[in-house]
Amino acid sequence: MKEALKPVYALLVSVAILLTGQGLQGTLLPIRASVESFSTTSIGLMGAAYFLGFTIGCLLGVYLVKRVGHIRVFLAMTAIASTTALIHALVLYPWFWIIMRMLTGFCFAVLFVVIESWVNNRSSNENRGVIFSVYVMITLSVQAVGQFLMLLYETDGIELFAIVSILVTIAAIPIALSTSPAPYVDQDVSFNLKKLYKISPAAVIGCLFIGFANGSFWSLAPIFISDVYVDISFTAYFMTAVIVGGAIFQWPVGYLSDRIGRRKITIVTAALSATISFLIVSIIDDLNLSGLIITGLFWGGLTFPLYAVTVAHANDNANPNEFVMVSSSLLLMYGIGAIIGPIISSGLMAYTKSSGLFVFTGITHLILAIYLSTRVAYRESKPLEEHIPFNDALNATHTASQFYESSEYETDSE
Repeated sequence: MKEALKPVYALLVSVAILLTGQGLQGTLLPIRASVESFSTTSIGLMGAAYFLGFTIGCLLGVYLVKRVGHIRVFLAMTAIASTTALIHALVLYPWFWIIMRMLTGFCFAVLFVVIESWVNNRSSNENRGVIFSVYVMITLSVQAVGQFLMLLYETDGIELFAIVSILVTIAAIPIALSTSPAPYVDQDVSFNLKKLYKISPAAVIGCLFIGFANGSFWSLAPIFISDVYVDISFTAYFMTAVIVGGAIFQWPVGYLSDRIGRRKITIVTAALSATISFLIVSIIDDLNLSGLIITGLFWGGLTFPLYAVTVAHANDNANPNEFVMVSSSLLLMYGIGAIIGPIISSGLMAYTKSSGLFVFTGITHLILAIYLSTRVAYRESKPLEEHIPFNDALNATHTASQFYESSEYETDSE
């Protein structure tokens, strides 16, 4: 493993620093917006704007890289993202924050395209799984660390915004000083929703609904917890528990999907996610810190693996030369869902108070489970022996660079 990771050490260090800052910022902004008396609808629009910017960044990032190269793009995007982090603390106006969130989402998407295409180029078919598994582990663990940086200062000051800015800026240093040559880019945008729907309608609808739920959670969950618990540490512990749960449950859920079937596991997992969401709504006022952590652990563990299993299901029904198109198109559907979800859920929260968030995620997962149940009755799954390994799908589901067809990757695969 050490030899496999050696060419990408600098990149992984940059990822760790960058996503620590992102993890802090993602939780800080909704809470600070609430402190400044922004409406729930405005906070939901901030979340939608982030995912809109992220989706645009995924689509346009490769053209920026082609034009000026990986390193220059990375330095430019970290500079912009660092600046926007500080500007939030200086201009406390909802619509301005919405614009800044869209710009931040764009920057982070382009940064992911740079990092992931670089990592992909420096890996081979023999070690790509190991490298991307380490990459996923780093992304989840450092985002959890970012939650606890919330406890260093009060949320109504500029200090936490400064920490985000510092981390994003420092993340550029390993890339800028790396002796590893930047890869050559010869890629085209690759997605086809019409073709994908013919391959797997369940995956298209599934990723859309998963985007509804996940986009809403990341945008509004800190508000939900901070409204119930005055102590900000409860929010940090809950968000961390959700992230850790998602990391822990990825493998067992994927393992079961390899042996029982993707749609069956997705139905059960989505139904259980809905149950946990409704349970949170009903008992949140009575939970102590331990109960909150356990609940968050199971919510994240049941919810976050859904996307990877859905991508694996689509790839089971696709030809190998369609895998990149499938992954990129499903990521686009997820992005669309993540844009729409916070708008709907924030409107619901405005009428039902904070509990509307998990009412929405519960309904979303319940509808998904019901829809997939009808698909099972309508269309038989491929035999289990024809399924691709879940780990292969997992390596693709966290990569913004899946929007692009990589000539280097195709050469490796021949």
